[in-house]
Amino acid sequence: MAPSAIASLPAPRIPALPRVVCSRSWALTLWLLVLALLAPGVLPRAWDRDRMLAAAQRQGPEAERGVRLLQSTIVASQSTSEEARLQAFNRLFNEHIVFAEDIDTVGQVDQWASPLELLARGAGDCEDFAIAKYFSLIAAGLPPAKLRMVYVRADLGGHVRAHMVLAYYAQPAAEPLILDNLIAEIRPASLRRDLSPVFSFNAEGLWQGTGAQKAGDPAARLSRWREVLGKARAEGFV
Repeated sequence: MAPSAIASLPAPRIPALPRVVCSRSWALTLWLLVLALLAPGVLPRAWDRDRMLAAAQRQGPEAERGVRLLQSTIVASQSTSEEARLQAFNRLFNEHIVFAEDIDTVGQVDQWASPLELLARGAGDCEDFAIAKYFSLIAAGLPPAKLRMVYVRADLGGHVRAHMVLAYYAQPAAEPLILDNLIAEIRPASLRRDLSPVFSFNAEGLWQGTGAQKAGDPAARLSRWREVLGKARAEGFV
């Protein structure tokens, strides 16, 4: 099944799950995203172990403990397959980070955390999970072009919410695998009928849905994306 056809699939009804996806209004989420992709993209570089640890120590003991676990996972996973790395980092963040809305963690309606900020807090929302997995997988050696953050409409028992997931493409035209804090199992996009993709982005581009039609330069739309790219670089992830 072509990835671009996913949005047309009917979404099955599933029981409502409280506080598992982003609950901000869809209009606000889109407005914020349209404002932010206006920064130059970050070119991939090797991760910097010492800089990452020093940045974590400045964040506090929780961040330092988290980053030591993260670094050991990066090192251990670098000789494994790409799918094994997906599993390792999806599991790490889903098991060690608690879902919470930004208003509860930082007192703001919408704030994108860097990976170390997320580890320091121990809690974050859907964007924070996707962003942390994205930069951690790049640090572990995955090509950035294979990873995209995807804004979706998530159907929770008839209640549609704005949500973000991370998509992995083994090949440019391949069906993506979806990494989600909502469902622990990594599944092909065609098996996530509860998700309707709106657009996807990474440091290299912006696309409609999850397909191949490019919709713009990611550097040019989001101030929040630009900010989190800068934080990730300062923290030694890229």
